[in-house]
This record gives sequence, C-alpha cells and structure tokens, in this order.
Amino acid sequence: MAVKIDSKIIDYEVARANAEDDKAAASAGPDIEHMHEEFQRPERLEGQTYKIKTPLSEHALYVTINDVILNEGTEHELRRPFEVFINSKNMDHFQWIVALTRIISAVFRKGGDCTFLVEELRSVFDPRGGYFKKGGKFMPSLVAEIGDVIEQHLKSIGMMEPEGLDDHQRRFIEQKRAEAEARSPQKPVEPDCDDSTDQYPPGAELCAKCHTKAMVVMDGCLTCLNCGESKCG
Repeated sequence: MAVKIDSKIIDYEVARANAEDDKAAASAGPDIEHMHEEFQRPERLEGQTYKIKTPLSEHALYVTINDVILNEGTEHELRRPFEVFINSKNMDHFQWIVALTRIISAVFRKGGDCTFLVEELRSVFDPRGGYFKKGGKFMPSLVAEIGDVIEQHLKSIGMMEPEGLDDHQRRFIEQKRAEAEARSPQKPVEPDCDDSTDQYPPGAELCAKCHTKAMVVMDGCLTCLNCGESKCG
C-alpha cells in the first residue's frame, strides 16, 4: 500500500524486526572491563611472593606477581596478572632479570591469553646444566623455574587449570609408593638441604612427563610416583 509523505524527508534508516530488542539489550548490558594496554594501574594491587632457592646461587630470588581485579563485585569479576618483580641480593643477574620482568609485565598488561609464557620460559635450558629443586623436580635453568612460578600463580588465580590426578589415580599412586618405600630403606635426611630428593625412594629415575625424579620399577614396569606416568601405559 502506497503512503503519501507530505513533509520534507530529512533522514531515514532501515528498520529491522528486532531493532528495538537490540537497542534495549545494548542499553541494559553491563559495561564489562577488559585488560588492555591503556588500562591505568590502580593505586593498590594484590599479589603473592614466591621464593626461588637454587644451588646455582648463594642468595634466593623472590618473585612477586601483582594482580588487578576487573569488574570487582560483579558476576564478571576476574583476577588477572598485571606486573612482576624479581628481587635478590645477588646482582650477577640484575640486568637480564630487569629486562625479563619488564617484558613479562608488558605481556600481562596487553591482555588476552598470557599462559604461553609458561612453556616459553620452561623451554630455556642452561648450557651449564640444570638442577633438581626440593622434591626431586628437575629444572633445566633458572629462567625455567621462573616460568614454573608463573604457572603456579596462574593456576592459583584460575587462568590455568590444575593438572591434578583423580581420586582413583591418587590412591593407586599412594599404594605403589608405600610398597616401594617398604622395599627400600630410607636414606637419612640432610638438614637445610633445599635440593633434597628424599621425598621419593632412593634410586628413583627422572620422569620425562613431570620432570620429577620419581620413576620406580613397580610390577616390572617403570611408574612415576608423582604423576602416574607408566612405561606400560
């Protein structure tokens, strides 16, 4: 049906069936805050400090990761890493540590998925060789252990899923570990030894999956008492 327009046309738009619904949803939707490069640092940040003590240095390193809370008090609340600082009495590594912390902090503030940093740092190998940290876990370098600390932190704030064992696997490993310890005499524990591996039976081999010296022969098969990895599948 034709419609006669008597007044002068000054503007027009294409009408859609759900145009009113779109406008209502846009006006009612929450203003969700995201991490981005122009995000201004709040006056106060919450964080955690982790201690790294390696046999490569007399002094420990202290890694502090500060987080920002986005959309605080709403259902969209998120905790995201904002900056990292590393402090130590040992000044031998000062230059590259400052550079590393600035780069990592820049990646944090850029927003998006920063979990790739964990694998990138843990893939760095020291040409002089790595070391075993307390509990028997092998670290190929100091940089790799910094990546391990970042992984711990990202898991604690929910950015990475913890790779835990289910109850059945945990009970099975505990049973096998008890059997292995019953067969092998425990070596004496040295006091104040940060890189001790007495958490697992003597003679345990390095696990290729979790990099922990916890592989023992159980029922004729190499089995890891830390992550459950088995050579027999």
